[in-house]
Amino acid sequence: MVAVTRPPASADGVAQLLAEPRFELMPFDSFAGEMDHLPEGATIAITTSPQLRLDATVEWAEKAAERGFDVSPHVAARYVRDEDHLDDIARRLTAAGVTDIFVPGGDREEPIGEFDSAYALLDALSELDHEFDEVGITGYPEGHEFLDDATLADAMQRKAPYATYIVTQLCYDPETVVEWVEDVRDRGVDLPVEVGIPGVMKYEKLLGISRKVGVGDSVKFLQKTTGLLGFVRELVGSRGKYTPDDLVEGLAPYADDPHYDIRGLHVYTFNRTADTESWRYGVFDE
Repeated sequence: MVAVTRPPASADGVAQLLAEPRFELMPFDSFAGEMDHLPEGATIAITTSPQLRLDATVEWAEKAAERGFDVSPHVAARYVRDEDHLDDIARRLTAAGVTDIFVPGGDREEPIGEFDSAYALLDALSELDHEFDEVGITGYPEGHEFLDDATLADAMQRKAPYATYIVTQLCYDPETVVEWVEDVRDRGVDLPVEVGIPGVMKYEKLLGISRKVGVGDSVKFLQKTTGLLGFVRELVGSRGKYTPDDLVEGLAPYADDPHYDIRGLHVYTFNRTADTESWRYGVFDE
C-alpha cells in the first residue's frame, strides 16, 4: 500500500462531505427521540441489535419511512434464519417503501440460521422476487479482528457484483482511509465509498465503543495525534468531547476526486444525534 501525501483541505470539500451525511442509529427505545434531531428527509441507517435482532430493525425502518426519512436498514446475515425469513424481511421493507439496504455479516460468532456471511445472503436475495435500488457492503480500512486482509479482499470481490456502495468501519485516521480506498481501486473495485466517522461524544464513551468494535489502531492514533500530553490537553480543552473536525478536514481534499469516489459520510451517532447535529451546523456557520 503506497502512502498518500495529503493535499490541503478546502472549505468546499468539508461542506460537500457534511451536506447530506447518512446517520446510523441503533434500534433502541431512544430511536424515536433521535429522529427529532435529524433534518427532514435525512437518510437513516438502522443497525441490527444482538439483543433485539432483526425484528426491531425492520420495525424501526417501517416507522422511520412512515415519517418521511430515507431508510437503510442493516440486514445482518448471521441474524437471518433462512430463505423464508429473508423473503419476509425483504417483503416488509419494500412494502414500507425502503429502496436501500446494508448487508453486513453480523456481529455474531455463530449464525442463527443458514447464512454465515454477507455474500451468502446477497446471493440468496438475488434469487428472490425483491429488488432494492441500493445495496451496501462493509469495508475495513484497518482490517478485521478475526479475518486477515486476503480473506477480506476476497470477500469484497465476491460481494461487489451485488452491491452499489461500500460503507467503511469506524476509523479516526483519514490517511488510513485514503490508502485503503487506493488499495480497493487497485483491486478493481470501483463502488462509491461512504466513509464511516464517529459522531460527537465523550472521549471515554467513544474509546470504549471503539475497543468493542475492534478499531484498536484507531484508538492508538487518537491517543498519539499530539502525544500523550497533547491528548490529555485535548480532553481537557474539549471538556471531554470528541469532534471529528480533523478527520473530516483530512478527507475533504478527496471529496470531489472521481478516482476515490467518496460520495459522503456515514456518521456512527451511537444514538447521540443532538450533539452531532449541533457540531455539524456549527461547522457550516464558521
